[in-house]
Amino acid sequence: MLWFPAVLALALVVLPVVGLLVRTNLTRFPSLLVTPSSLHALQLSVTTAALSTVACVVLGVPLAVVLARSRVPGVRLLRSVVLLPLVLPPVVGGLALLYLLGRKGFLGQLVNWLIGEQVPFTTGAVVIAQTFVAMPFLVVSLEGALRGSGDRYEQVAATLGARPWTVFRRVTLPLLLPALGSGMVLSFARALGEFGATITFAGSLEGVTRTLPLEVYNQAEVDIDSAVALALLLIVVAIVVIAVARPRSWEGGLR
Repeated sequence: MLWFPAVLALALVVLPVVGLLVRTNLTRFPSLLVTPSSLHALQLSVTTAALSTVACVVLGVPLAVVLARSRVPGVRLLRSVVLLPLVLPPVVGGLALLYLLGRKGFLGQLVNWLIGEQVPFTTGAVVIAQTFVAMPFLVVSLEGALRGSGDRYEQVAATLGARPWTVFRRVTLPLLLPALGSGMVLSFARALGEFGATITFAGSLEGVTRTLPLEVYNQAEVDIDSAVALALLLIVVAIVVIAVARPRSWEGGLR
């Protein structure tokens, strides 16, 4: 009984990719992927996605621990706010960032006064937008792992005289490693495919903010064959990231 809906679900995911393959101009495919604009977009996408993943780890790990272990009233509301980017349309997130860090945003004015530079429409804006939409994936993975493992090991370490930082470094972090690997992969993949928040907050400047998804959108208006080829490239990169990296984190979690 489960095979029929399972096949339908698989077809819903696979058939659109097959449609791209059928539409691909194989004779032009290699040349379409090595154009300067395509290579710049690919390099920028991988670089900014990697930087945003690092930012997700630096900011998301402490946040996940606080959400999982804190008993402070209002944590449930805080968790809802943290997960908001998962349900917000990315364009809305981009607008929110623009009105926060833009020229007239209250934080953007402060940044402009301190360093004399504006954040929007820069490569840094791409990283911020990607981090905004990708960090909840990491936080969800880590918080679920912490709640599933409980806090008994941390309590035992604390009763033996370990300081909070030692407990975090020697007990909490090792418990998080399998989920951390999975969360990093999800965050990287989400950042790699980010479009709405990026184009709204960072724009589409070639070599500066035009990532691969934005290059696909740009090429779709002038050369559909190029857009299809780049879309397939993005799909291949995403599959490699998920199929190669994520199973290793799962295997770590099963040991």
